[in-house]
Amino acid sequence: MALQWLILEYVVAAEAAIAVLLTLPWPKTIRSRIVALISKLLQPFASLIPFAVFNLLDLYWKNEHRLKCSSEVCTEEERVHYERSVYKAQRNVILCVSVCFLYWCMHHICKYHKQIKQLEDVEKKAKDL
Repeated sequence: MALQWLILEYVVAAEAAIAVLLTLPWPKTIRSRIVALISKLLQPFASLIPFAVFNLLDLYWKNEHRLKCSSEVCTEEERVHYERSVYKAQRNVILCVSVCFLYWCMHHICKYHKQIKQLEDVEKKAKDL
């Protein structure tokens, strides 16, 4: 179980690094090459969205069927275990949502860069006429 969360942690770190690379002010030639490379990487990264959503649904199901430890019958050890599991679940929800959000950000940043390039090409053609 911990392997899937480790994978999502690395994916979030990689997506954040890529998003930073996309937003840095590069010269036009370098920026266009970075955007082209990232655009090609977005298609394989899209397979992570269903993985994150599946894990999110799994967390929801586990939260709905988790044994509550709020009565006086629970020992201190059981209460600590319950609180830790809740904190881990919250962290994992943030990971799943971060994967989806960062993918969306990268997709739109690449899309906007492509649109800007197309508009610059149209402007260049209009100036040449």
